Amino acid sequence: MPTWTLVYQGYAPEEERLREALCALGNGYFCTRGAAEWADAHEDAHYPGTYVGGGYNRLVTEISGRPVENEDLVNMPNWLCLTFRIGDDAWFDLADVEIESYRQELDVREGMLTRTLRFKDSEGRETVLASRRIVSMEKPHLAAIEMTITPKNWSGRMTIRSALDGCVINAGVARYSKLNSQHLVPLDAGAENDGVIQLLVETTQSRLMVAEAARTALFDDDSRPLKAETENEVRDGYVARHFTFDISEGEAVRVEKLVALYTSRDRAISHPQTEAVLAAQRAENFNELLHGHKVAWKQLWRRCDVVLDQRERIQMILRVHIFHLLQTVSRNTIDLDVGVPARGLHGEAYRGHIFWDELFIFPFLNFRIPELTHSLLRYRHRRLDEARAAAKEEGYRGAMFPWQSGSDGREETQSMHLNPKSGRWLPDLSRNQRHVNIAITYNLWQYWQASGNNGFMSIFGAEVMFEICRFWASIAHYNPERERYEIHGVMGPDEYHEKYPDSDEPGLRNNAYTNVMVAWSMEAALRILDSLLPYRREELREEINLTDEEVSVWAEMSRKMFVPFHDDGIISQFLGYEALKEFDWEGYRKKYGNIARLDRILEAEGDSADHYKLSKQADVLMLFYLFSEDELTRIFNNLGYELTPDLIRRNIEYYGLRTSHGSTLSNIVQSAVNSRYDRESSWKTFCEALESDIYDIQGGTTPEGIHLGAMAGTVDLVQRCYTGIEIRDGILFFNPRLPVQLGAIDLALRYRGLWIDVRVTSFEIAISPRNSAHHELVKVGVRDKVYFLKPGYRRVFSLTDPE
Repeated sequence: MPTWTLVYQGYAPEEERLREALCALGNGYFCTRGAAEWADAHEDAHYPGTYVGGGYNRLVTEISGRPVENEDLVNMPNWLCLTFRIGDDAWFDLADVEIESYRQELDVREGMLTRTLRFKDSEGRETVLASRRIVSMEKPHLAAIEMTITPKNWSGRMTIRSALDGCVINAGVARYSKLNSQHLVPLDAGAENDGVIQLLVETTQSRLMVAEAARTALFDDDSRPLKAETENEVRDGYVARHFTFDISEGEAVRVEKLVALYTSRDRAISHPQTEAVLAAQRAENFNELLHGHKVAWKQLWRRCDVVLDQRERIQMILRVHIFHLLQTVSRNTIDLDVGVPARGLHGEAYRGHIFWDELFIFPFLNFRIPELTHSLLRYRHRRLDEARAAAKEEGYRGAMFPWQSGSDGREETQSMHLNPKSGRWLPDLSRNQRHVNIAITYNLWQYWQASGNNGFMSIFGAEVMFEICRFWASIAHYNPERERYEIHGVMGPDEYHEKYPDSDEPGLRNNAYTNVMVAWSMEAALRILDSLLPYRREELREEINLTDEEVSVWAEMSRKMFVPFHDDGIISQFLGYEALKEFDWEGYRKKYGNIARLDRILEAEGDSADHYKLSKQADVLMLFYLFSEDELTRIFNNLGYELTPDLIRRNIEYYGLRTSHGSTLSNIVQSAVNSRYDRESSWKTFCEALESDIYDIQGGTTPEGIHLGAMAGTVDLVQRCYTGIEIRDGILFFNPRLPVQLGAIDLALRYRGLWIDVRVTSFEIAISPRNSAHHELVKVGVRDKVYFLKPGYRRVFSLTDPE
């Protein structure tokens, strides 16, 4: 069906890596790129890659005489390897044949990747090849391939080779090519008596053992086992099983390869190698495994689908985005100690690190699978001690979480980065993006509001929240002249401004986004403190030695953070922003065309983005993205600043004109804030954001891994922004603002344990709480009015009637 499938017609080597990222299959435990089964890693075309959540390893490379350490998400052994040859010819390679037809299809409803191709070799032999592939959502350690080969005008001898290849390296990102990339050491490889092949490797530093085992079987046209001569090929880090047989014109041969993957971190196992072999031996056949896999995806879509009216392509891409989110983190992730990598488990960009993208991901999960958000927030709590140590090392109190996080929560941001346009290595000051701590507190608060999980907040969330507030209180200082608190030496979300022009001092003074969000965080922390049961409040205060004086400072900071302004009401991105030069946007667009990465363009010219009023992505506008107009106005009023609807509109217009959208997240924010005043512009920007990975608008980044925050952000735009969802004072409010291009939105939300079906059009909203033994009445708000709804009944509200 067109709204459930991503289809590629024809083979295009130059697009293969992009297709491989977008056609990756995963289950929240591991994910494998959509490379063809017969394809090896090739510099120009293919890059098979398999990644396990949390599967990191450190390597050291000597660069210019100094050691540089990097932690990477490791490319695990390639289990896809399944190919063939006719007679004694070379193994199948698309480059050696004439392709008569080629179709590749990703079915996101059933989580299956299929390929169908017809080709003619140099001897004139025509063959049809069809493959189906799944990574089981039902059984997270299993994956399977079915390949069917049909000779159309020939008969002869054929050999199938099914292998597991542990001789792989991390080579998916060209700019990392000079860094050490050999993360795996082979430990064992071999074949069992029943034909199951197995491979065991270990990462060089983290000592993570990874085992794979595969069972391969051949069947004839009538699904009977096919007799074949077999031979095993074993060497260090590689094992294969060869099947040789006669094949006849017009008669298909079907190959099934069932694979098991385990690591030494898995629970309830004796040894990963033992478990992988046993799982491969016990695995059902392809169709039986597919049935359970389909059921698991059916259940996920029942929870997570967002249905749009009359927009086939947009519906399809939105579902592709939901699909990739659920392949990176799913119900299979709930028991794991993992975070959410910014580029998914789909490639090696950003080294698989975790940034602040959860801010764009959790809002969707909070209303669909809140247990999953709970688990992913635990990733931060488990690394609280490392964040405390980082703060202490910098001379601060509390917890300072890193901009880039990996296995243990230390700061993974490098001190230098490469500008590919100039070829120069430059200082990387992005670790000063302390606002990642704001994202964590915001995520904790929003999860608590949506789930009502007081136990989580009491045991885990409050401690993280309080330690982050403690950090902000120690990095801030009180300015007696302004009678306000200030924060210096940090960066906001806009990565173009790392410091002041021509200054040697890193960071900026009084980034508005940071200061306002710190004020909000302090207020939220105080509300959480008050919400705790008295005995737990006393316990926690004892455990972290939280004093009355500290709490008093938090209360004062919630009212007295400094926010800079200029031009009669424009919130200054940071103090001194108004002194920067205006940028020649038109001139640079004429000169370069795509100016999304102005920082690299200007640096290559010997200039710097620090000199100009320009932003890579939304910075001040993040405030309008995270909060409703009413809530943000309340926050500013609490700080003693005026914020009117007219000022909000002026700020949105001002920064919209000065943003290059060099981050895939930026269009998400711009579309959301525009939806309040300019729905036509909001729709246009939403469509651009929707296509960012499908078309690889950044020119080569998506093949290295999808942009998961941007994908989830497009879904959040529909679910939260266009429906106007907001939780205020424990009430779920709706204030819809649909673009005219959207006829209707249908979705199901899980709010504090109760499922609520919602349908929104431009004229009305229908809200239907499902029957529940635990809820007699449900309190919801539509615009500014509050209603009590009875579960099991549907209530329709007009959006055109002022009453």
